[in-house]
Amino acid sequence: MDTTATSFIVESLTRAIVEHRLQPGAKLVEQKLADQYGVSRTLVRQALYRLSQNRLITIAPARGAFVAAPSADEAKQVFEVRRMLEAGMVRAFVQQAKAADIKALQTHIAQEKAAVQQGDVPGRTELLGDFHVRMAQLMHNGVLAQLLADLISRSALITLMYQTSSAAAHSHEEHEHIVKAIKARDAEAAVALLDAHLRHVEDALNFSQHNILTP
Repeated sequence: MDTTATSFIVESLTRAIVEHRLQPGAKLVEQKLADQYGVSRTLVRQALYRLSQNRLITIAPARGAFVAAPSADEAKQVFEVRRMLEAGMVRAFVQQAKAADIKALQTHIAQEKAAVQQGDVPGRTELLGDFHVRMAQLMHNGVLAQLLADLISRSALITLMYQTSSAAAHSHEEHEHIVKAIKARDAEAAVALLDAHLRHVEDALNFSQHNILTP
């Protein structure tokens, strides 16, 4: 039960970060979270420790826990790792994907489009990130899915800190092109489109801009 409660808190706070409801630099007060989730401070502390291991929060001695604020160098490294990791994933997905898997991606794309058109910011943020994890899930590779989920959570923080403007509609269109290449079983085109997509996201970031709450 305790493990379940801790995992729930971790998932809830991760979602809040990914959906930009918790901003970089925001303080996470143990007692407030304990009251919010109806658990002990010990369980909250365990959840915060797990989040710190995922680099989503930082724990400062005598000051408490804060939502992480990745540096520009770390941001660039995150996108570099994503490009390397996801290129291999897409190439393997093209080779392994069944018709039902491609249909599942197309369904996800339709959900993205609806969220973008409706101006559903939390929904589109989650769906645009989950597109990358969905491929790993459809490959039944839990390790890869978890790695990508962690990287995409960190990407959400980076986007919040350094984004210049919303590029949700553009990201959705690029996802559509990637899926079309996958459906055509064109691995090289799919990999090239994915690489370009991630580079476009990174290029849209302004590393001289800092949207960080002061602790």
